Amino acid sequence: MSAFTTPIAEQIWDMKYRFKEADGAPIDVTVEDTWRRIARDLARVEKTPDIWEEQFYSALKDFKYLPAGRITAGAGTARSVTLFNCFVMGTVPDSMGGIFDMLKEAALTMQQGGGIGYDFSTIRPKGADVKGVAADASGPLSFMDVWDAMCRTIMSAGSRRGAMMATMRCDHPDVEDFIAAKSDPARLRMFNMSVLVTDPFMEAVKADGPWDLVFDGQVYRTLQARDLWNRIMQATYDYAEPGVIFIDRINQANNLNYCETIAATNPCGEQPLPPYGACLLGSINMARLVSAPFEEAAKLDEVALNDLVATAVRMMDNVVDASKFPLEAQAREAHAKRRIGLGVTGLADALLMVGLRYGSDEAARQTDRWLHAIARAAYLASVDLAKEKGAFPLFDADKYLASGTMQAMDEDVREAVREHGIRNALLTSIAPTGTISLYAGNVSSGIEPVFAYAYTRKVLQKDGSRTEEEVVDYAVQMWREKFGDKELPDYFVNAQTLAPLEHVKMQAAAQKWVDSSISKTINCPEDIGFDAFKDVYMEAWDSGCKGCTTYRPNAVTGSVLSVSEKKKAPEFDNPSDRLDWAMRESAFKTQTELAVAADLSQGLVNQFLSGKREMARDSATKLAKALSVDAGWLLFGSKDAAPEVITTSDAEPQQPHGDVIYMSEPLDRPSELEGNTYKVKWPDSEHALYITINDIVLNGHRRPFEVFINSKNMEHFAWTVALTRMISAVFRRGGDVSFVVEELKAVFDPRGGAWMQGKYIPSILAAIGGVIEQHMIATGFIAGEGLGLKSDPQAQVVGLDTQRGQACSSCGQFDLRMVEGCMTCGSCGYSKCG
Repeated sequence: MSAFTTPIAEQIWDMKYRFKEADGAPIDVTVEDTWRRIARDLARVEKTPDIWEEQFYSALKDFKYLPAGRITAGAGTARSVTLFNCFVMGTVPDSMGGIFDMLKEAALTMQQGGGIGYDFSTIRPKGADVKGVAADASGPLSFMDVWDAMCRTIMSAGSRRGAMMATMRCDHPDVEDFIAAKSDPARLRMFNMSVLVTDPFMEAVKADGPWDLVFDGQVYRTLQARDLWNRIMQATYDYAEPGVIFIDRINQANNLNYCETIAATNPCGEQPLPPYGACLLGSINMARLVSAPFEEAAKLDEVALNDLVATAVRMMDNVVDASKFPLEAQAREAHAKRRIGLGVTGLADALLMVGLRYGSDEAARQTDRWLHAIARAAYLASVDLAKEKGAFPLFDADKYLASGTMQAMDEDVREAVREHGIRNALLTSIAPTGTISLYAGNVSSGIEPVFAYAYTRKVLQKDGSRTEEEVVDYAVQMWREKFGDKELPDYFVNAQTLAPLEHVKMQAAAQKWVDSSISKTINCPEDIGFDAFKDVYMEAWDSGCKGCTTYRPNAVTGSVLSVSEKKKAPEFDNPSDRLDWAMRESAFKTQTELAVAADLSQGLVNQFLSGKREMARDSATKLAKALSVDAGWLLFGSKDAAPEVITTSDAEPQQPHGDVIYMSEPLDRPSELEGNTYKVKWPDSEHALYITINDIVLNGHRRPFEVFINSKNMEHFAWTVALTRMISAVFRRGGDVSFVVEELKAVFDPRGGAWMQGKYIPSILAAIGGVIEQHMIATGFIAGEGLGLKSDPQAQVVGLDTQRGQACSSCGQFDLRMVEGCMTCGSCGYSKCG
C-alpha cells in the first residue's frame, strides 16, 4: 500500500525529490527508499550509524518530520550539491572591484541553487562623489540591476531556480528610489525587497518627527518619518513590495548578537543571517501528531512531539557536517555557529482537529503553547548534543544568555545551557513549506491558515488530454473519512475569510518562541482601505513581530484569492469596442493601469482602443487575462479562440482557421525606402556595429520593413547576416512586430553585459533590440519614451483561460497563490522559492 494519500503528493515526490539516474530511470523505487536514503546519509557521521539510521527513518516515516526540499532531494545522492536552502552573502564593499567580487560569489552560490540575500545599504547613494575618478556614483539600485541580470543568466543556463532578497536601511539616502523600484513591473523581478526599519524610525513615525537620510556620517536630506512610512505603505499597498523588516528587534533578540550583526535575510525572510550566514530548514508535521482528531478527547501528543523534535534537531545538526557549500566562507560560518531552522507545518490543520478556529484568541494561545513546547524540546535536545559532541565553537555562556530570546526562555533551559553549553546557536525558524506540504498529503502550509478546503487541478495525461482532479486539504479529507458528507463546523475557516489582524495575531503568537523569524503572508482583501492596511503593519510592530509581509490583490499583482463571475457582454463589431467595454467593466481606471497589468505599453493599449492598430494574438491574450475575458471574444467577438472560416476555393484561407494562424503574404518591397543608420559601439568589440533600419508607409503609417547590420569585425558576420534576414522576414509579414524588440532585449550573455549611456545592457543582442526600439519610437510605430516596451520583458504563457492573476511558469495553470511569501502552484506544487 502506498504511503501517499493523494495523487498530487506522489507526483511531487516523483518530480522534485525522487532520486533518478541521468536518463530518468528511478533509483528510489518507493518513497520509503527516499526516506532510507536520507536517514542513511545523515546517520553516517554518527559513531553508531546503524542505530541512528533507524531512528531517523522512523522520524521521516509517514511524513512526520519533513526536511527541506534540498535535503530530501540531495541527501545520499553523492551529487555535488548543497543541502542548505539559503544564504546571506558577504557585506558589499563600496568600491567597483569589491561590488563585482560580490557578484561573482553570488553567481557561484546561485549555480548550486541557493537563495541569497544582500544588504545594499553599504553602497554610496546616487550622485555621491567617487573620489579619484571625478565622477558621480550611480547608486545601489543600478548595481541591483546587474545582480538581477546575473540571476537571469544563471537561470537561463539551466541552473535550478534561485531567488534573491535585497534590503536597504530606512535611513539610506536612496531609500525612496528603493521603495518605488517595483512600481516598474519589468524591473528587479529576481528580487524580493524589504526595508530595514529601525526602532528610532518607528518612534519617529509614531511621534510624526523628522528623519535624516544619512550615508557615511553625512546627512543628505531630512524628511518627516511618517511621510517615508506612508511611502513604504503605499508601495506595498499598490505593488505588494517592499516588505518591512524590524531589524533592531531582530538584532536585540539574536542569540549571537555578541559576535554578529544582521542586516539581511534569506529571500522569504524567515532566516535573518549575518554575512556569509547559511540556513538549513526542516519542519515538524503537526497534523500527524494529533490523537483522536475531531473528537472531544482530541489533543496533540506532546510526548511524541518532544521525541520527534529531539530526533529532528540531531538530523539537522548532522546536515551541517554532511553538506557541501558553494563558498569556503559559508562553510566556516556554518561550522562556527551550527545554526539550524526547525519549524512546523500543518499548524492550521492541527488546530482544526482539536476544534479551534484559526485566528481566534484560543487558537493563538494554543499556538503559543505548542511553539513553546517545540522551543523547549529543541533547546534541550541541543544541550544534550553539546554534552555528547561539544558546543558550537563561538559559544559564550554569559553573552549568549543575555540575548533577548534567551532572557525569555524557561529558567531550567537557561541553566542547562549555562552548565553544558549548546550545540546549535539558533534552532527555530518557520519557513515556506508549500511544496513539501503538498508532498505530505496537502497539509496546511507552515503556520498559514488553510488556503482552500478543496480545489480542482488539471492534470496533463500522457495522450495530451487534461483531466480534472480534486485536491482536498488534509484535515478536511480526514473529516470526510470520519463523518462522510456531514457539514463542516463553523470553526473551519480559510485564508479567504480571515481578517488581516487575525493573521497578525497568529504570527505574533508563534514569533514569541521562534528565535529566527517566520515566513508568513497576511492576506488582505482587494478593497481594504489604505488606513486599515497601514494598521496591519503597525499592529505587527506593536505585537512583537520581526517583520511583516502582506498580499493584496490588485491590477499589478493579480488576484489569487477569487475569480469574479463574468458579466454577459453585448455584441460589438470590432476588437477596439470590445476592449473598451471590457476595460469599463473592469477595476482599471486608466489605460496605464491596464497596460501595467497586461505587461504592454500604454501607447500600444491606446492604439488598440482607438482602432489605429490591429490587435495581435499575444497582445489579446495578455489583455484578456488582465480583464478576465475570453481572448477569442476580444479578437473575434466569439468565445472560441478563432472563428471557423469556410473557403470555396482550393487556396488556403488568409483569415484564422480553427486554432491555426496563417501568416499573411510578405509585403512587396518598393524600389526606394526611407530609413536610418545607427552606430553601436559594444565595449568588447574593436569595431562598431552599423544598424540600418528601412521603413515602409502603409495606410499613412510608417512601419519597419527591413534591417541590415554591418561591421568590420568578421566574428560578427555569420550571426548578423542570419539575424537580419530573420528580422527582415518577420517585418515584411506585417502585423504587430514589436515582439522582436522584446525578444532581443530579453537575451542575456553569460559572459556579462556592458554599461552603455548609464544603463546596463545584458548583451549585444539586447543593444540591437534597444536600437530597433528607439527607431520604432522615433517613427511613431510604438509609444514614446517612458511608455514604450518594458526594458526586461516577461515571457507569457499563451492560453485562453480567463482567470485573473499569473499563470504558473511550470504547468501553465492559473492556480498560483501567495503562501508564506512565495508564489506556489496548487496544481503542480511549483514554488517561486524552489
